[in-house]
Amino acid sequence: MTLGEIAAILGGRLIGDSGVTVENVRGIDEALEGDLTFVSNPKYLKKLETTRASAILVSAGTDSPGKNLILVDDPYVSLGRILAVFYPEDHGSSGIADGAFIEESAVVSEGATVHPGVYVGRRARIERGAVLYPGVFIGDDAVVGEDSILYPRVTVYRRCLIGKRVILHAGVVIGGDGFGFALPGSENIKIPQAGNVQIDDDVEIGANSTVDRATMGRTWIQRGVKIDNLVQIAHNVVIGENSVIVAQVGISGSTRLGRGVILGGQAGIVGHIEIGDRAMVAAQAGVHDDVPSGHVVSGSPHRPHREWLRIEACVTRLPEMRQTLKAMAKRIAALEEKLAAAGASSRDGK
Repeated sequence: MTLGEIAAILGGRLIGDSGVTVENVRGIDEALEGDLTFVSNPKYLKKLETTRASAILVSAGTDSPGKNLILVDDPYVSLGRILAVFYPEDHGSSGIADGAFIEESAVVSEGATVHPGVYVGRRARIERGAVLYPGVFIGDDAVVGEDSILYPRVTVYRRCLIGKRVILHAGVVIGGDGFGFALPGSENIKIPQAGNVQIDDDVEIGANSTVDRATMGRTWIQRGVKIDNLVQIAHNVVIGENSVIVAQVGISGSTRLGRGVILGGQAGIVGHIEIGDRAMVAAQAGVHDDVPSGHVVSGSPHRPHREWLRIEACVTRLPEMRQTLKAMAKRIAALEEKLAAAGASSRDGK
């Protein structure tokens, strides 16, 4: 594509030669002539002088004489858009491949793509544009919405609902039983998990993550949520719109997250609490109680982020502080001995 065409697609302002041809998109260090690259972090602006790329996506107001620049509001967002143009995914031709097993009562749209090794259960529904890769299991009465992509070995249990444009990466399990047992540690009586999972439109879930079905009602992942790899979401959890859950997070049962919540990697969230809209939980935090909207928390157990920073600053000085305290204790003991001796001398003098 020419730079003029790329600028038109992105709605950016071109500074330079609109006729220059771009063949690939690469990082700023690897880019060569014929490549488009980008700078979204100001600390990399100095690399504009040395990059060999034919053109660079940059923020509005950036200047680099002699370089072909496309000025956009957000270079990273624009990068995503142009990558989709240059490297579109090919999911294969629509239709049901030989080797897929579709129950007679299931409904599969003619516009869906079903690869070999897929199983679609009774009364399940697969809508137009959906793609099911080899090894996908769709349980009875489940629904997969339009243009959703289920990569190899995704499992969707009975009665679970997958919305439109959802992406489930390899190994994701939707609707496994929630961890519900009465008399735990003695009889471990299983409580049937009679609910389901509802995943709304435009959700993406990373490889080998799991979302448990509700005991009753639903576990609900709302529109636009993005979940990383190896995340565990327990029964009856609700995750609000556009929240971001980073790798290895665990969320216990019946916890509710508001809109736009961000959970850092390996954070652990206890059950039956609420995390408010736009709250942020730092990596490896242990959240044991409600977090108000807009708050940022860190540490285990969690506390306000600034307070945690002050505590951590002290932790690194603990060995030094310990030595200081030992020295002070010795001085105090020596002074007490002197005072005791002086008191005894005074009494003897009387």
